[in-house]
Amino acid sequence: MIGVFAALGAAYAGTFATFLFREQTKYFSAIQINLIKSLIAFIIFSPTLFTIDIFSNYKNILFLLISGFIGISIGDSFYLTALKRIGSRRTLTIEALSPILANILGSLLINESISLQGWIGTLIVTLSLVGISIEKTVDNNYDQNLKKIYGFFYAIISVLCTVISAILARIVLVNSDFNPLQSSELRLLGSLLILIPYVRIDFKYIINSVPKKSKIKLLLASILGTNIELFLQQTVFKFLTVGLGWTLLSCAPAMSLLFAKAEGEKINIVSMLLTFTTIFGALIVLNA
Repeated sequence: MIGVFAALGAAYAGTFATFLFREQTKYFSAIQINLIKSLIAFIIFSPTLFTIDIFSNYKNILFLLISGFIGISIGDSFYLTALKRIGSRRTLTIEALSPILANILGSLLINESISLQGWIGTLIVTLSLVGISIEKTVDNNYDQNLKKIYGFFYAIISVLCTVISAILARIVLVNSDFNPLQSSELRLLGSLLILIPYVRIDFKYIINSVPKKSKIKLLLASILGTNIELFLQQTVFKFLTVGLGWTLLSCAPAMSLLFAKAEGEKINIVSMLLTFTTIFGALIVLNA
């Protein structure tokens, strides 16, 4: 049950953080936000580095650094770009691909299996999320539609990177003594090793031009969406298979409806029904 509660907690933390991060795209590029949030989270978790035996665990450390590079440096950058283009709810719901993708890659790469009941539940979740993501996404403005198409493309790349990253992290968590806190910190380090040399941050601009309220929201979003969510995700993959873990983590769209009104989204009966079927599918998977 630890993995289940961690998945639900991660979904909630990530959903709330997504809403806050989207507001910051008015002041920063997606990759700048990625660097700032990763740096804040790394500093908060930094004492964990003193608990890691580097010399006897260098192979596992390398796996986690690569996981952070793929999942955080690349995946999160595309994720934040998608947020700016298509909004929180649609970006979250494009993760409709993640349960099936996680089950397929988990089976192919690390021999994780799922029962027929689990596949049925995963399919229900996926179809429900696809329904939510495509609902009300087309209008008569060509430029807006093109912008959304690119947004969905970025979100798909983000999902692929995140699932591959999760598989690498699970390999380490299952086959070593690393705990979720240690794996989180090393993944953050892997992302920073790539982001810091190539991303420029104008701290003078942050101090003088970014409103204080936005700075506080950015800090809160970093703690929720990076420290807490990342730690809970690692806990999920310590105790659950990648496929089951991602299916539960994909319940985020149900929670994203809480923020839809603030983003100008209209919620109708179809959205609500699809949300309920998403939860229903997740329950089937959970009992598989």
